[in-house]
Amino acid sequence: MGMSWGYSSAERDDAESAAVIRRAIDLGVTLIDTADVYGPFTNEELVGRALAGRRDEVVLATKCGLVVDATTRTMGRDGSPEHVREACDASLRRLGTEVVDLYQLHRVDEGCRVEETWGAMAGLV
Repeated sequence: MGMSWGYSSAERDDAESAAVIRRAIDLGVTLIDTADVYGPFTNEELVGRALAGRRDEVVLATKCGLVVDATTRTMGRDGSPEHVREACDASLRRLGTEVVDLYQLHRVDEGCRVEETWGAMAGLV
């Protein structure tokens, strides 16, 4: 997350961040975790570029369920089955892969029955 958003106002260096991810894999890191909300969206794109040609070396995790309003930059939650499916498809495109190994719900949406959210996630398997 910190490579794209969240911890600093410093300008991002995607080339250096991708090099760090690749070096981490060289050193034995096997779990890469991201989320669609990081950036938003830019972290998954960064991770996808960094994993090009090395996807089979890691367990790749991403998350859905948090949404950012583009205008106000405020966060909300969306655990609706429609959002889960759309978010997963978008994450796969940004990550440049056909499969993620772990798909997580970032936060429970209190406006949606969690069984519906999990049902949609189970349907992605």
